[in-house]
Amino acid sequence: MDNGKVKKMKILCLHGFRTSGSFLQKQISKWDPSIFGSFELDFPDGLFPAGGKSDIEGIFPPPYFEWFQFDKDFTEYTNLEECISHLCEYITRNGPFDGFLGFSQGATLSALLLGYQAQGKVLKDHPPIKLFVSISGSKFRDPTICDVAYKDIIKVKSVHFIGAKDWLRLPSEELATAFDKPLIIRHPQGHTVPRLDEAAVDQLLKWIKEILQCNSSLLNNKHEVEDGEECHRIQKKEDDATIMTGKTETEVAVAVPA
Repeated sequence: MDNGKVKKMKILCLHGFRTSGSFLQKQISKWDPSIFGSFELDFPDGLFPAGGKSDIEGIFPPPYFEWFQFDKDFTEYTNLEECISHLCEYITRNGPFDGFLGFSQGATLSALLLGYQAQGKVLKDHPPIKLFVSISGSKFRDPTICDVAYKDIIKVKSVHFIGAKDWLRLPSEELATAFDKPLIIRHPQGHTVPRLDEAAVDQLLKWIKEILQCNSSLLNNKHEVEDGEECHRIQKKEDDATIMTGKTETEVAVAVPA
């Protein structure tokens, strides 16, 4: 913020299972560059080397990584606590971060951290995370995790990309219900970072504009957000057309660009 420059908001971007930070960065680079032009994006690699074959072999060069391991029913997890500790240390050391973006395993893990932070379980000394971009995310299924992370509605501004042909479509729908007034952007593709049509880009830019305006207002007022509710209050005053009042979510359908 030297010389009057406004510091960019910072987003931690977590890749999917057995891929890499550089692969997620390449996927996101397909989106209109204006979407994240006002943000600094950080793409770390997962804590563990891939323990098996990657779905992107032959598409994108190794190495590949994973954040934690799990059984076929996604009810038992290995190295999850170690992963959470690693990420909390990374966030503390390289932050503060204003938001999370994640694909698949990365989105699932990001949502868990948001829920845990809201309940005071992790990142107690880190400012509350303000935004979340979920692409093909899902909830954890272990009741001992769910009873804490999703105990209350997570009051973080969120957008959820849900694919009609995604094998995680229903779990992604369920994850969106864990958040307060989520923006849902549906696309006809599968388990992937989707290409966005003009309508989706416009809606995403409106969503981001609200976040940036909210953040600017908070900085100007030197006011710290405790749980994200102030952002929602400011947002509601600005453009009723952006969020459908009286409903729990806003939805946008995406066509695949030619």
